[in-house]
Amino acid sequence: MIEIPSDLHPALVPLAFLLGNWEGAGVSDFPGAEKCNFGQEATFTHDGRDFIEYVSHTWVLDGEGKKVRPLESESGYWRIDKDRKVEVVMSRDQGVVEVWYGELAEGKPQIDLATDAVARTAAAGPYSGGKRLYGYVNSDLMWVGEKATPEVELRPYMSAHLKKVVDPREWAKDLKDLPDDGIAFFR
Repeated sequence: MIEIPSDLHPALVPLAFLLGNWEGAGVSDFPGAEKCNFGQEATFTHDGRDFIEYVSHTWVLDGEGKKVRPLESESGYWRIDKDRKVEVVMSRDQGVVEVWYGELAEGKPQIDLATDAVARTAAAGPYSGGKRLYGYVNSDLMWVGEKATPEVELRPYMSAHLKKVVDPREWAKDLKDLPDDGIAFFR
């Protein structure tokens, strides 16, 4: 179920499905890089202004699903206009800053984005642009990213399936007058 916070800026209501803390796993595979499974934590938050703040951390997983080492981190800001056009400004730990444009699909919580501008530091690896597709499917957030470099044409390189993480304190704040022992509740 998609909840719309009462203090969410009205322009952001179409993006409310992104809000929250998400965790899951995915696959990374790109020529010249190690193919791996990865874990991901992503957070989409708001503070009442006309943007959603985004932070994501990924890490390589071993065969048993345990963290091995960091993979990528990125953060940014998402906006949407009255015509459902989405813009994202994002920076990555590899020394890349991107401007993404796209749109929210009609009648479904799906966003298709493509880079419009890419800036790289001298330490950044080769990268010339990308595409991303985000979708809210059966209460989960799924995404796939495509990447291009001067040597490799645009192709899928990462995808993940994330589930919303709910902090039990969020549930507890709505519970009133519970018995101290917790058992009396069931009598």
